[in-house]
Amino acid sequence: MSENSFSDLGLCPQLLQAIEAMGYKRPTPIQMRAIPAILQGRDIFGCAQTGTGKTAAFMLPIMQKLEECGHVPAPLQFRALVLTPTRELAEQIGSNTAMFGKHLNLSYCKAYGGVSEKPQIRMLAEGVDILVATPGRLLDLYAHKKLCFDGVEFLVLDEADRMLDMGFIPDIRKICAQLPSKRQSLLFSATMGEEIEKLARTIVVNPLKITISPESPAVEKIDQKVATIEALDKYNFLVEQLAPRAADKNFLALVFCRTKHGASKLAKRLNKEGIPADCIHGDRTQSSRQKALGKFKDRLIRVLVATDIAARGIDVKDMDMVVNYDLPDEPETYVHRIGRTARASASGSAISICTRESVGDFSAIEKYIKRNVPVLTDTSYHSEGVLEELKKLRAFRAKMAGKESRRRLPKDKDFSAEILYGERRPTAYLASDGKPAKSPAPRRAEARGKGSKSQFDARRRRAGQAAAFSEGARAPKKGGAKKPPRAGKAPANFVGKFGGKFGGRFSTDAAPKGAHSKFSKHGKNVAEHGRKSPVRPQKQRRRRSQFVNNV
Repeated sequence: MSENSFSDLGLCPQLLQAIEAMGYKRPTPIQMRAIPAILQGRDIFGCAQTGTGKTAAFMLPIMQKLEECGHVPAPLQFRALVLTPTRELAEQIGSNTAMFGKHLNLSYCKAYGGVSEKPQIRMLAEGVDILVATPGRLLDLYAHKKLCFDGVEFLVLDEADRMLDMGFIPDIRKICAQLPSKRQSLLFSATMGEEIEKLARTIVVNPLKITISPESPAVEKIDQKVATIEALDKYNFLVEQLAPRAADKNFLALVFCRTKHGASKLAKRLNKEGIPADCIHGDRTQSSRQKALGKFKDRLIRVLVATDIAARGIDVKDMDMVVNYDLPDEPETYVHRIGRTARASASGSAISICTRESVGDFSAIEKYIKRNVPVLTDTSYHSEGVLEELKKLRAFRAKMAGKESRRRLPKDKDFSAEILYGERRPTAYLASDGKPAKSPAPRRAEARGKGSKSQFDARRRRAGQAAAFSEGARAPKKGGAKKPPRAGKAPANFVGKFGGKFGGRFSTDAAPKGAHSKFSKHGKNVAEHGRKSPVRPQKQRRRRSQFVNNV
Protein backbone atom coordinates (compact mmCIF):
# COMPACT_ATOMS: atom_id res chain seq x y z
CA MET A 1 0.00 0.00 0.00
CA SER A 2 1.32 3.41 -0.90
CA GLU A 3 1.76 5.73 2.07
CA ASN A 4 1.69 8.90 0.00
CA SER A 5 -1.87 8.96 -1.28
CA PHE A 6 -5.17 10.11 0.22
CA SER A 7 -6.95 7.29 -1.58
CA ASP A 8 -5.20 4.77 0.70
CA LEU A 9 -6.67 6.33 3.85
CA GLY A 10 -10.21 5.07 3.22
CA LEU A 11 -11.80 8.38 2.21
CA CYS A 12 -14.85 8.48 -0.03
CA PRO A 13 -14.64 9.62 -3.69
CA GLN A 14 -16.45 12.90 -2.97
CA LEU A 15 -13.79 13.95 -0.47
CA LEU A 16 -10.97 12.79 -2.72
CA GLN A 17 -12.36 14.93 -5.50
CA ALA A 18 -12.47 17.99 -3.23
CA ILE A 19 -8.93 17.30 -1.98
CA GLU A 20 -7.62 17.12 -5.51
CA ALA A 21 -9.33 20.38 -6.42
CA MET A 22 -7.65 22.08 -3.45
CA GLY A 23 -4.22 20.99 -4.66
CA TYR A 24 -3.39 18.52 -1.89
CA LYS A 25 -1.20 15.73 -3.25
CA ARG A 26 0.18 13.76 -0.31
CA PRO A 27 -1.08 13.50 3.27
CA THR A 28 1.05 14.82 6.11
CA PRO A 29 2.23 12.52 8.96
CA ILE A 30 -0.56 13.67 11.29
CA GLN A 31 -3.13 13.00 8.57
CA MET A 32 -1.67 9.56 7.80
CA ARG A 33 -2.07 8.46 11.42
CA ALA A 34 -5.22 10.30 12.50
CA ILE A 35 -7.62 9.78 9.57
CA PRO A 36 -7.75 5.93 9.66
CA ALA A 37 -8.05 5.92 13.48
CA ILE A 38 -10.93 8.43 13.46
CA LEU A 39 -12.73 6.41 10.78
CA GLN A 40 -12.46 3.40 13.11
CA GLY A 41 -14.12 5.37 15.94
CA ARG A 42 -11.07 5.95 18.17
CA ASP A 43 -10.64 9.00 20.39
CA ILE A 44 -7.55 10.99 19.44
CA PHE A 45 -5.05 13.01 21.46
CA GLY A 46 -2.84 14.60 18.78
CA CYS A 47 0.17 16.86 19.09
CA ALA A 48 1.78 18.24 15.94
CA GLN A 49 3.55 21.39 14.83
CA THR A 50 1.60 24.28 13.43
CA GLY A 51 1.07 24.15 9.69
CA THR A 52 1.07 20.33 9.46
CA GLY A 53 -2.57 19.93 8.38
CA LYS A 54 -4.39 19.20 11.64
CA THR A 55 -7.63 20.71 10.30
CA ALA A 56 -7.87 18.21 7.45
CA ALA A 57 -6.76 15.43 9.81
CA PHE A 58 -9.96 15.68 11.87
CA MET A 59 -12.42 17.32 9.48
CA LEU A 60 -12.14 14.86 6.57
CA PRO A 61 -12.98 11.67 8.55
CA ILE A 62 -15.72 13.43 10.54
CA MET A 63 -17.44 14.65 7.37
CA GLN A 64 -17.26 11.18 5.86
CA LYS A 65 -18.83 9.55 8.93
CA LEU A 66 -21.56 12.19 9.06
CA GLU A 67 -22.33 11.57 5.39
CA GLU A 68 -22.44 7.79 5.81
CA CYS A 69 -24.79 7.91 8.80
CA GLY A 70 -27.36 9.97 6.92
CA HIS A 71 -28.94 11.40 10.08
CA VAL A 72 -30.76 14.70 9.89
CA PRO A 73 -30.03 17.13 12.75
CA ALA A 74 -32.99 18.19 14.85
CA PRO A 75 -33.81 21.90 15.29
CA LEU A 76 -31.42 23.75 17.62
CA GLN A 77 -29.03 20.77 17.45
CA PHE A 78 -25.77 19.94 15.69
CA ARG A 79 -23.98 16.64 15.16
CA ALA A 80 -20.33 17.73 15.25
CA LEU A 81 -18.89 20.49 17.46
CA VAL A 82 -15.49 22.05 16.73
CA LEU A 83 -14.20 24.43 19.43
CA THR A 84 -11.48 26.96 18.57
CA PRO A 85 -9.84 29.71 20.65
CA THR A 86 -9.99 32.62 18.16
CA ARG A 87 -12.35 34.01 15.54
CA GLU A 88 -9.68 33.82 12.84
CA LEU A 89 -9.16 30.13 13.44
CA ALA A 90 -12.92 29.53 13.42
CA GLU A 91 -13.16 31.39 10.11
CA GLN A 92 -10.32 29.34 8.63
CA ILE A 93 -11.83 26.00 9.74
CA GLY A 94 -15.20 27.10 8.38
CA SER A 95 -13.75 27.93 4.98
CA ASN A 96 -11.90 24.59 4.85
CA THR A 97 -15.11 22.80 5.77
CA ALA A 98 -16.93 24.49 2.90
CA MET A 99 -14.25 23.37 0.44
CA PHE A 100 -14.04 19.80 1.77
CA GLY A 101 -17.82 19.36 1.69
CA LYS A 102 -18.38 20.78 -1.78
CA HIS A 103 -19.72 17.43 -3.03
CA LEU A 104 -21.44 16.33 0.22
CA ASN A 105 -24.93 17.00 1.54
CA LEU A 106 -23.79 18.55 4.82
CA SER A 107 -24.51 21.90 6.44
CA TYR A 108 -22.22 23.88 8.73
CA CYS A 109 -22.36 27.04 10.82
CA LYS A 110 -19.77 29.39 12.37
CA ALA A 111 -20.50 30.95 15.75
CA TYR A 112 -18.09 33.48 17.24
CA GLY A 113 -18.19 36.94 18.79
CA GLY A 114 -17.63 40.33 17.21
CA VAL A 115 -20.46 39.88 14.69
CA SER A 116 -24.25 39.79 14.87
CA GLU A 117 -25.65 36.60 16.34
CA LYS A 118 -28.92 36.74 14.37
CA PRO A 119 -27.60 34.81 11.31
CA GLN A 120 -26.12 32.22 13.62
CA ILE A 121 -29.42 31.82 15.49
CA ARG A 122 -31.33 31.42 12.22
CA MET A 123 -29.08 28.61 11.03
CA LEU A 124 -29.09 26.82 14.39
CA ALA A 125 -32.89 27.00 14.54
CA GLU A 126 -33.05 24.60 11.58
CA GLY A 127 -30.23 22.35 12.83
CA VAL A 128 -26.77 21.94 11.27
CA ASP A 129 -24.38 19.05 10.82
CA ILE A 130 -21.18 20.86 11.82
CA LEU A 131 -20.83 23.80 14.20
CA VAL A 132 -17.49 25.65 14.44
CA ALA A 133 -17.57 27.96 17.45
CA THR A 134 -15.58 29.80 20.07
CA PRO A 135 -16.41 28.93 23.70
CA GLY A 136 -17.68 32.39 24.68
CA ARG A 137 -20.28 32.77 21.92
CA LEU A 138 -21.34 29.12 22.28
CA LEU A 139 -22.15 29.55 25.97
CA ASP A 140 -24.01 32.81 25.25
CA LEU A 141 -26.25 31.06 22.73
CA TYR A 142 -26.82 28.18 25.13
CA ALA A 143 -27.73 30.56 27.97
CA HIS A 144 -30.38 32.14 25.73
CA LYS A 145 -31.65 28.66 24.75
CA LYS A 146 -30.75 29.11 21.09
CA LEU A 147 -29.09 25.70 20.83
CA CYS A 148 -29.08 22.25 22.42
CA PHE A 149 -26.16 19.85 23.02
CA ASP A 150 -28.19 16.63 22.96
CA GLY A 151 -27.37 15.67 19.38
CA VAL A 152 -23.55 15.97 19.50
CA GLU A 153 -21.83 12.88 18.08
CA PHE A 154 -18.32 14.34 17.58
CA LEU A 155 -16.36 16.81 19.69
CA VAL A 156 -13.16 18.43 18.43
CA LEU A 157 -10.98 20.65 20.62
CA ASP A 158 -8.52 22.41 18.34
CA GLU A 159 -5.49 24.37 19.62
CA ALA A 160 -6.07 23.25 23.20
CA ASP A 161 -2.84 24.86 24.41
CA ARG A 162 -3.98 28.25 23.11
CA MET A 163 -7.31 27.82 24.91
CA LEU A 164 -5.38 27.18 28.10
CA ASP A 165 -3.38 30.38 27.62
CA MET A 166 -6.51 32.42 26.94
CA GLY A 167 -8.33 31.11 30.02
CA PHE A 168 -11.02 29.12 28.21
CA ILE A 169 -10.59 25.91 30.20
CA PRO A 170 -13.47 26.63 32.67
CA ASP A 171 -15.76 27.30 29.69
CA ILE A 172 -14.60 24.06 28.06
CA ARG A 173 -15.48 22.11 31.18
CA LYS A 174 -18.93 23.69 31.30
CA ILE A 175 -19.56 22.75 27.68
CA CYS A 176 -18.32 19.17 28.10
CA ALA A 177 -20.62 18.73 31.11
CA GLN A 178 -23.62 19.32 28.82
CA LEU A 179 -22.52 16.95 26.04
CA PRO A 180 -23.74 13.34 25.71
CA SER A 181 -21.38 10.83 27.26
CA LYS A 182 -21.58 8.63 24.17
CA ARG A 183 -19.55 10.57 21.62
CA GLN A 184 -16.22 10.51 19.80
CA SER A 185 -13.81 13.11 21.15
CA LEU A 186 -10.71 14.50 19.45
CA LEU A 187 -8.19 16.84 21.06
CA PHE A 188 -5.42 18.52 19.04
CA SER A 189 -2.65 20.78 20.25
CA ALA A 190 0.57 22.22 18.88
CA THR A 191 2.42 21.84 22.20
CA MET A 192 2.31 19.28 24.97
CA GLY A 193 2.15 20.14 28.66
CA GLU A 194 0.98 18.84 31.99
CA GLU A 195 -2.16 20.98 32.01
CA ILE A 196 -3.07 19.83 28.50
CA GLU A 197 -2.74 16.19 29.55
CA LYS A 198 -4.97 16.83 32.57
CA LEU A 199 -7.59 18.36 30.27
CA ALA A 200 -7.30 15.46 27.82
CA ARG A 201 -8.00 12.91 30.56
CA THR A 202 -11.35 14.58 31.23
CA ILE A 203 -12.41 14.70 27.56
CA VAL A 204 -11.04 11.73 25.61
CA VAL A 205 -11.49 8.08 26.60
CA ASN A 206 -8.73 5.56 25.89
CA PRO A 207 -7.32 7.81 23.16
CA LEU A 208 -4.77 7.07 20.49
CA LYS A 209 -1.91 9.43 21.31
CA ILE A 210 -0.28 10.84 18.18
CA THR A 211 2.85 12.96 18.55
CA ILE A 212 4.63 14.32 15.48
CA SER A 213 8.21 15.64 15.73
CA PRO A 214 8.29 16.34 19.48
CA GLU A 215 12.07 16.80 19.49
CA SER A 216 12.02 19.73 17.06
CA PRO A 217 9.25 22.21 17.88
CA ALA A 218 10.26 24.74 15.19
CA VAL A 219 9.57 24.02 11.53
CA GLU A 220 12.92 23.06 10.05
CA LYS A 221 12.26 24.35 6.53
CA ILE A 222 11.88 27.94 7.77
CA ASP A 223 14.98 30.08 7.27
CA GLN A 224 15.29 31.67 10.72
CA LYS A 225 17.49 34.70 11.39
CA VAL A 226 17.94 37.10 14.30
CA ALA A 227 18.99 40.74 13.98
CA THR A 228 20.84 42.13 17.00
CA ILE A 229 20.22 45.88 16.91
CA GLU A 230 19.56 48.74 19.30
CA ALA A 231 15.99 49.60 20.24
CA LEU A 232 16.06 52.97 18.46
CA ASP A 233 16.92 51.30 15.14
CA LYS A 234 14.05 48.79 15.07
CA TYR A 235 11.80 50.72 12.71
CA ASN A 236 14.61 51.68 10.35
CA PHE A 237 15.73 48.07 10.15
CA LEU A 238 12.17 46.95 9.34
CA VAL A 239 11.89 49.48 6.52
CA GLU A 240 15.28 48.34 5.22
CA GLN A 241 13.99 44.76 4.99
CA LEU A 242 10.55 45.52 3.50
CA ALA A 243 11.05 48.51 1.18
CA PRO A 244 13.12 46.77 -1.55
CA ARG A 245 10.55 43.96 -1.80
CA ALA A 246 7.38 46.05 -1.63
CA ALA A 247 7.37 46.51 -5.40
CA ASP A 248 7.02 42.75 -5.92
CA LYS A 249 3.33 41.96 -6.37
CA ASN A 250 3.76 38.43 -4.99
CA PHE A 251 5.60 39.47 -1.83
CA LEU A 252 3.76 39.07 1.49
CA ALA A 253 5.08 39.76 4.98
CA LEU A 254 3.42 39.30 8.37
CA VAL A 255 4.78 41.56 11.14
CA PHE A 256 4.02 40.75 14.78
CA CYS A 257 3.76 43.39 17.50
CA ARG A 258 3.15 42.95 21.19
CA THR A 259 0.45 45.61 21.72
CA LYS A 260 -2.64 46.71 19.82
CA HIS A 261 -1.61 50.37 19.82
CA GLY A 262 1.84 49.45 18.55
CA ALA A 263 0.35 47.44 15.66
CA SER A 264 -1.89 50.33 14.54
CA LYS A 265 0.92 52.86 14.82
CA LEU A 266 3.38 50.68 12.88
CA ALA A 267 0.90 50.09 10.02
CA LYS A 268 0.34 53.84 9.63
CA ARG A 269 4.09 54.54 9.55
CA LEU A 270 4.65 51.86 6.90
CA ASN A 271 1.93 53.34 4.70
CA LYS A 272 3.67 56.73 4.92
CA GLU A 273 6.89 55.06 3.77
CA GLY A 274 5.10 53.82 0.64
CA ILE A 275 4.72 50.22 1.85
CA PRO A 276 1.03 49.12 1.60
CA ALA A 277 0.08 47.77 5.03
CA ASP A 278 -2.88 47.15 7.30
CA CYS A 279 -3.33 45.78 10.82
CA ILE A 280 -5.53 43.37 12.78
CA HIS A 281 -5.87 43.20 16.55
CA GLY A 282 -8.48 42.75 19.24
CA ASP A 283 -9.75 46.34 19.27
CA ARG A 284 -10.82 46.25 15.62
CA THR A 285 -14.26 44.99 14.66
CA GLN A 286 -14.58 41.57 13.13
CA SER A 287 -15.64 43.00 9.77
CA SER A 288 -12.57 45.28 9.61
CA ARG A 289 -10.32 42.38 10.60
CA GLN A 290 -11.77 40.18 7.87
CA LYS A 291 -11.46 43.00 5.37
CA ALA A 292 -7.77 43.53 6.20
CA LEU A 293 -7.08 39.80 6.02
CA GLY A 294 -8.92 39.58 2.70
CA LYS A 295 -6.80 42.35 1.20
CA PHE A 296 -3.70 40.56 2.42
CA LYS A 297 -4.74 37.25 0.85
CA ASP A 298 -5.64 38.99 -2.42
CA ARG A 299 -2.22 40.72 -2.35
CA LEU A 300 -3.73 44.20 -2.37
CA ILE A 301 -1.38 45.03 0.51
CA ARG A 302 2.14 43.77 1.06
CA VAL A 303 2.40 43.83 4.86
CA LEU A 304 -0.06 42.78 7.56
CA VAL A 305 0.77 43.99 11.08
CA ALA A 306 -0.87 41.89 13.78
CA THR A 307 -0.80 40.95 17.45
CA ASP A 308 -0.71 37.36 18.69
CA ILE A 309 -4.35 36.81 17.71
CA ALA A 310 -2.93 36.11 14.23
CA ALA A 311 -0.30 33.69 15.54
CA ARG A 312 -2.85 30.95 14.95
CA GLY A 313 -5.63 30.82 12.43
CA ILE A 314 -4.08 32.67 9.49
CA ASP A 315 -3.43 30.35 6.58
CA VAL A 316 -2.09 32.32 3.61
CA LYS A 317 -0.40 30.43 0.81
CA ASP A 318 3.10 31.41 -0.29
CA MET A 319 3.72 33.90 2.51
CA ASP A 320 7.34 34.99 2.09
CA MET A 321 8.34 36.41 5.45
CA VAL A 322 7.39 36.65 9.11
CA VAL A 323 8.99 39.44 11.16
CA ASN A 324 8.97 39.43 14.97
CA TYR A 325 9.10 43.19 15.47
CA ASP A 326 8.43 42.57 19.19
CA LEU A 327 9.45 39.23 20.70
CA PRO A 328 6.62 37.23 22.27
CA ASP A 329 6.21 36.79 26.02
CA GLU A 330 6.15 32.98 25.78
CA PRO A 331 8.68 30.94 23.77
CA GLU A 332 5.88 28.67 22.49
CA THR A 333 4.26 31.64 20.76
CA TYR A 334 7.40 32.09 18.66
CA VAL A 335 6.82 28.69 17.06
CA HIS A 336 3.24 29.58 16.13
CA ARG A 337 4.26 32.97 14.76
CA ILE A 338 6.89 31.68 12.38
CA GLY A 339 4.60 28.79 11.48
CA ARG A 340 2.45 31.21 9.45
CA THR A 341 5.02 30.82 6.67
CA ALA A 342 6.37 27.63 5.05
CA ARG A 343 2.94 26.01 5.16
CA ALA A 344 1.88 23.03 3.07
CA SER A 345 5.42 22.02 2.04
CA ALA A 346 6.30 25.60 1.00
CA SER A 347 9.36 27.56 2.12
CA GLY A 348 9.70 30.87 3.93
CA SER A 349 11.86 33.01 6.17
CA ALA A 350 11.51 34.44 9.67
CA ILE A 351 13.44 37.40 11.06
CA SER A 352 13.40 38.30 14.75
CA ILE A 353 14.54 41.66 16.07
CA CYS A 354 16.57 41.28 19.29
CA THR A 355 17.43 44.43 21.22
CA ARG A 356 19.49 44.86 24.37
CA GLU A 357 16.31 44.75 26.47
CA SER A 358 15.01 41.54 24.88
CA VAL A 359 18.18 39.43 24.85
CA GLY A 360 16.86 37.30 27.71
CA ASP A 361 13.58 36.64 25.91
CA PHE A 362 15.34 35.52 22.75
CA SER A 363 17.70 33.29 24.72
CA ALA A 364 14.63 31.57 26.20
CA ILE A 365 13.30 31.07 22.65
CA GLU A 366 16.56 29.45 21.56
CA LYS A 367 16.45 27.18 24.58
CA TYR A 368 12.91 26.12 23.71
CA ILE A 369 13.59 25.38 20.02
CA LYS A 370 16.90 23.68 21.00
CA ARG A 371 19.07 25.54 18.53
CA ASN A 372 20.98 28.81 18.10
CA VAL A 373 19.40 31.00 15.44
CA PRO A 374 21.93 32.45 12.93
CA VAL A 375 22.66 36.14 13.38
CA LEU A 376 21.87 38.51 10.51
CA THR A 377 24.95 40.72 10.24
CA ASP A 378 24.38 41.99 6.70
CA THR A 379 22.66 45.17 7.81
CA SER A 380 23.80 48.68 8.58
CA TYR A 381 22.03 48.60 11.96
CA HIS A 382 23.88 45.59 13.38
CA SER A 383 25.02 46.09 16.99
CA GLU A 384 28.06 44.20 18.28
CA GLY A 385 27.17 45.11 21.85
CA VAL A 386 23.82 43.37 21.67
CA LEU A 387 25.45 40.39 19.97
CA GLU A 388 27.99 40.09 22.81
CA GLU A 389 25.16 40.02 25.34
CA LEU A 390 23.47 37.24 23.37
CA LYS A 391 26.73 35.27 23.14
CA LYS A 392 27.16 35.45 26.91
CA LEU A 393 23.73 33.97 27.47
CA ARG A 394 24.41 31.29 24.87
CA ALA A 395 27.66 30.35 26.62
CA PHE A 396 25.92 30.23 29.99
CA ARG A 397 23.15 28.06 28.55
CA ALA A 398 25.70 25.68 27.05
CA LYS A 399 27.54 25.49 30.37
CA MET A 400 24.36 24.63 32.26
CA ALA A 401 23.41 22.05 29.65
CA GLY A 402 26.83 20.44 30.07
CA LYS A 403 26.36 20.20 33.83
CA GLU A 404 22.97 18.59 33.45
CA SER A 405 24.31 16.04 30.99
CA ARG A 406 27.10 14.84 33.30
CA ARG A 407 26.85 11.30 34.56
CA ARG A 408 25.17 11.20 37.95
CA LEU A 409 25.64 8.49 40.56
CA PRO A 410 22.71 6.07 40.40
CA LYS A 411 20.46 5.94 43.42
CA ASP A 412 20.92 2.37 44.65
CA LYS A 413 20.06 1.14 48.11
CA ASP A 414 23.03 -1.25 47.95
CA PHE A 415 25.45 1.68 47.77
CA SER A 416 27.03 2.30 51.16
CA ALA A 417 27.78 5.73 52.53
CA GLU A 418 31.49 5.06 52.05
CA ILE A 419 30.99 4.72 48.27
CA LEU A 420 28.81 7.81 48.03
CA TYR A 421 30.66 10.10 50.44
CA GLY A 422 34.09 8.56 50.93
CA GLU A 423 35.62 8.43 54.43
CA ARG A 424 33.67 11.44 55.67
CA ARG A 425 30.58 9.43 56.60
CA PRO A 426 31.42 5.80 57.51
CA THR A 427 28.37 3.63 58.01
CA ALA A 428 29.97 1.29 60.59
CA TYR A 429 33.31 0.04 61.80
CA LEU A 430 33.66 -3.61 60.76
CA ALA A 431 36.31 -6.04 61.90
CA SER A 432 37.94 -8.63 59.66
CA ASP A 433 35.23 -11.16 60.57
CA GLY A 434 32.48 -8.78 59.43
CA LYS A 435 31.21 -7.98 62.96
CA PRO A 436 31.03 -4.45 64.33
CA ALA A 437 34.25 -3.37 65.96
CA LYS A 438 35.17 -0.52 68.24
CA SER A 439 35.88 2.73 66.50
CA PRO A 440 39.31 4.28 66.92
CA ALA A 441 39.65 6.61 69.89
CA PRO A 442 39.20 10.26 68.92
CA ARG A 443 42.27 12.42 69.11
CA ARG A 444 40.56 14.94 71.38
CA ALA A 445 39.88 12.25 73.98
CA GLU A 446 43.52 11.13 73.98
CA ALA A 447 44.66 14.73 74.39
CA ARG A 448 42.51 15.04 77.51
CA GLY A 449 44.05 11.92 79.04
CA LYS A 450 41.07 9.62 78.73
CA GLY A 451 43.17 6.71 77.55
CA SER A 452 41.94 4.34 74.87
CA LYS A 453 38.25 4.67 75.73
CA SER A 454 36.43 5.93 72.65
CA GLN A 455 33.65 8.42 72.72
CA PHE A 456 31.39 5.77 71.23
CA ASP A 457 31.92 3.56 74.32
CA ALA A 458 31.44 6.53 76.62
CA ARG A 459 28.14 7.37 74.99
CA ARG A 460 26.98 3.79 75.27
CA ARG A 461 27.96 3.66 78.95
CA ARG A 462 26.14 6.90 79.72
CA ALA A 463 23.08 5.70 77.82
CA GLY A 464 23.04 2.53 79.94
CA GLN A 465 23.29 4.51 83.15
CA ALA A 466 20.45 6.77 82.11
CA ALA A 467 18.33 3.75 81.29
CA ALA A 468 19.07 2.36 84.76
CA PHE A 469 18.19 5.65 86.37
CA SER A 470 14.83 5.58 84.64
CA GLU A 471 13.78 2.58 86.69
CA GLY A 472 13.96 4.75 89.82
CA ALA A 473 14.81 3.82 93.38
CA ARG A 474 12.77 1.30 95.31
CA ALA A 475 11.24 2.65 98.52
CA PRO A 476 12.27 0.69 101.66
CA LYS A 477 9.69 -1.27 103.62
CA LYS A 478 8.26 0.23 106.80
CA GLY A 479 10.28 -0.69 109.80
CA GLY A 480 12.93 -2.43 107.77
CA ALA A 481 16.55 -1.61 107.28
CA LYS A 482 17.49 0.64 104.41
CA LYS A 483 19.23 -1.41 101.73
CA PRO A 484 22.10 0.08 99.80
CA PRO A 485 21.31 0.81 96.16
CA ARG A 486 22.35 -1.76 93.62
CA ALA A 487 25.03 -0.99 91.10
CA GLY A 488 23.71 1.04 88.21
CA LYS A 489 20.64 2.20 90.17
CA ALA A 490 19.94 5.72 91.31
CA PRO A 491 19.87 6.38 95.06
CA ALA A 492 16.54 6.79 96.80
CA ASN A 493 16.99 10.52 97.16
CA PHE A 494 17.92 10.91 93.49
CA VAL A 495 14.65 12.55 92.52
CA GLY A 496 14.50 14.77 95.57
CA LYS A 497 18.03 15.93 95.01
CA PHE A 498 17.85 16.45 91.24
CA GLY A 499 14.13 16.94 90.85
CA GLY A 500 14.54 20.42 89.52
CA LYS A 501 16.78 19.19 86.74
CA PHE A 502 15.36 15.79 85.84
CA GLY A 503 11.82 16.16 87.14
CA GLY A 504 10.33 16.14 83.65
CA ARG A 505 12.39 13.15 82.45
CA PHE A 506 12.55 10.54 85.20
CA SER A 507 9.87 9.12 87.44
CA THR A 508 9.60 6.67 90.30
CA ASP A 509 6.85 4.46 91.57
CA ALA A 510 6.11 6.92 94.36
CA ALA A 511 7.06 10.58 94.44
CA PRO A 512 8.75 11.57 97.74
CA LYS A 513 7.64 14.53 99.71
CA GLY A 514 9.39 17.76 98.99
CA ALA A 515 10.01 16.89 95.39
CA HIS A 516 9.89 19.49 92.69
CA SER A 517 6.39 20.69 91.84
CA LYS A 518 6.84 19.66 88.21
CA PHE A 519 7.77 16.14 89.21
CA SER A 520 5.00 16.06 91.82
CA LYS A 521 2.51 16.76 89.10
CA HIS A 522 3.85 13.87 87.05
CA GLY A 523 3.93 11.65 90.13
CA LYS A 524 0.30 12.42 90.81
CA ASN A 525 -0.62 11.50 87.28
CA VAL A 526 1.28 8.24 87.61
CA ALA A 527 -0.51 7.41 90.83
CA GLU A 528 -3.90 8.16 89.37
CA HIS A 529 -3.56 6.52 85.99
CA GLY A 530 -1.12 3.74 86.82
CA ARG A 531 1.43 4.50 84.10
CA LYS A 532 4.83 6.11 83.92
CA SER A 533 5.80 9.23 82.03
CA PRO A 534 7.85 8.84 78.83
CA VAL A 535 11.49 8.22 79.61
CA ARG A 536 14.48 8.91 77.45
CA PRO A 537 18.18 9.38 78.23
CA GLN A 538 19.76 12.75 78.49
CA LYS A 539 20.69 14.27 75.15
CA GLN A 540 24.38 14.11 74.38
CA ARG A 541 26.27 16.70 72.43
CA ARG A 542 27.22 15.35 69.01
CA ARG A 543 30.53 16.38 67.49
CA ARG A 544 30.36 15.62 63.80
CA SER A 545 34.15 15.79 63.43
CA GLN A 546 34.56 12.95 65.91
CA PHE A 547 31.63 10.65 65.27
CA VAL A 548 28.77 10.35 62.81
CA ASN A 549 26.14 7.70 63.36
CA ASN A 550 24.92 7.00 59.83
CA VAL A 551 22.37 4.24 60.17
